[in-house]
Amino acid sequence: MKVISYAALKEKSQLERYEYDKPELKDNEVEVKITHCGICHSDIHLIDNDWGISKYPLIPGHEIIGIVENTGKNVKHLKKGMRVGIGWQADSCGYCEYCLSGQEQLCSRNQPTCIGRPGGFAHAIIVNSKFAIPLPDELESENAAPLLCAGITVYNPLRIYGVKPYMKVGVIGIGGLGHLALQFANAFGCEVTAFSSSKDKEEEAKKLGAHNFISLIDISEKELNRYKNYFDFLLSTVFVDLDWKLFVSLLKPNGRLNFVGAGGNINIPIPMLLNNKIISGSAIGSPGMIKEMFEFAARHQIKAKTELFPLEKVNEAIYKVKENRVRYRAVLKM
Repeated sequence: MKVISYAALKEKSQLERYEYDKPELKDNEVEVKITHCGICHSDIHLIDNDWGISKYPLIPGHEIIGIVENTGKNVKHLKKGMRVGIGWQADSCGYCEYCLSGQEQLCSRNQPTCIGRPGGFAHAIIVNSKFAIPLPDELESENAAPLLCAGITVYNPLRIYGVKPYMKVGVIGIGGLGHLALQFANAFGCEVTAFSSSKDKEEEAKKLGAHNFISLIDISEKELNRYKNYFDFLLSTVFVDLDWKLFVSLLKPNGRLNFVGAGGNINIPIPMLLNNKIISGSAIGSPGMIKEMFEFAARHQIKAKTELFPLEKVNEAIYKVKENRVRYRAVLKM
């Protein structure tokens, strides 16, 4: 059988309707009929081959929601008709120290969902069943799709680095990732501060969970002094270079500046870190962490703010994402 999809046939090209032969279902795999798929900036990087790893034809998409259509004979935990989510990862080796300790996202042989294999801008996908995560009924498919990348990317560091309810958390950049980070940090019980270069986002940032808002365009010296040694945790979701020395100065001793944005450089003098200030990075999360995030999001009514497009208008959606005219995530409906 053929799978209908939209693919880039060459670097930096628009996507075109593309059909490929559905691969044979292996014993540990699951076939999912896709209903929704988010558009992530990573998809655009892959289409344009910005990272030098793309192979064409390339079918993007790794924020996938769909319905289980078929299961391999060894799959016991998923049944036909179940609604599941599939993120950046479609497989891992299963036996390295990271896979065995529930950190499959760190496996050196992990298989991304849309690199070297068809992704989610399509009507169906086949992945290792371990990476198809059941969705709570409370989560709507359109708003849950971006949780598979943007959501888990900001939820994972809050969890693995031990963010507690009494902590002061700052979120740098209020976009596709940042608007979810505000919601999660608020639900954790933290005092949340939004940092943004868009002053017009203040009202919405506060509705999303920020207690404070700092404009990166016209921040005053008085305001800076107020926040010196203030934050326990700063989460950077931006893809540009900022004055990172400034942000380190806002950390308490033992505070952490964590990067999840895939871009930019940092240049911070070592003496600034001598008060046990920590710089770190993180990416996505394990299947177990995604399951936990889904349950947490359902309990606290956390969801992505989305704009819906039919699959056939994928190029229009990508253009709007590139132009930064989507608040905050574009989602395709099959």
